[in-house]
Amino acid sequence: MARVAIVTGGTRGIGAAISKALKEAGYSVAANYAGNDEAANKFREETGIPVYKWSVADYDACAAGIAKVEAEVGPVDILVNNAGITRDGMFHKMTPQQWKEVIDTNLTGLFNMTHPVFPGMRSRGFGRIVNISSINGQKGQMGQVNYSAAKAGDLGFTKALAQEGAFKGVTVNAICPGYIGTEMVRAIDPAVLEKNILPQIPVGRLGEPEEIARCVLFLASDDAGFITGSTISANGGQFVV
Repeated sequence: MARVAIVTGGTRGIGAAISKALKEAGYSVAANYAGNDEAANKFREETGIPVYKWSVADYDACAAGIAKVEAEVGPVDILVNNAGITRDGMFHKMTPQQWKEVIDTNLTGLFNMTHPVFPGMRSRGFGRIVNISSINGQKGQMGQVNYSAAKAGDLGFTKALAQEGAFKGVTVNAICPGYIGTEMVRAIDPAVLEKNILPQIPVGRLGEPEEIARCVLFLASDDAGFITGSTISANGGQFVV
């Protein structure tokens, strides 16, 4: 029986690439999304991957959504915490709402999604939790104090929970993408990309969503059973830890 994977924010961008890669590798995939029904329905029609709508910022919604997935697809073996938002602004102008929305989704969302599935993983003796953090959680980024704080928090979450899950066969790892060629990034003015962004990246190009998906595939596999509490920096050499 195929192992079951949930990918949050799994119908667009990096999340869509992860969902598709997991399905192609033989997993039974459920893709979560928060708000864009049109994109989610198109993704479902194109891939055949079932989609489930709830906000990862809402614990009760996560618990209910996970219960529905487990009833329809099966117990969750792999959780990819990919959902994330930005509410950028310089700190002196940042509102409490901008702070709260980002922390609630990008950091508390990990608790909300992981807490309901962790006991089952422990009892079955297998689990793979992969948290999609960010290069900006490693180095910080002006204008993204909220986002950088949340993504740095994801790394602390990863390291601590890895120690709790290891004895029960549950690994917890993180991936920190750099600039990835998603629809959002490719919408940036080409002149800005060429002048300000690409020169920061030693390999001289944007990453591709599929490159992040391949990192997830490895960490989700049996072959990665000895790797836990680790961070993969997938940034083309832009920031070396």
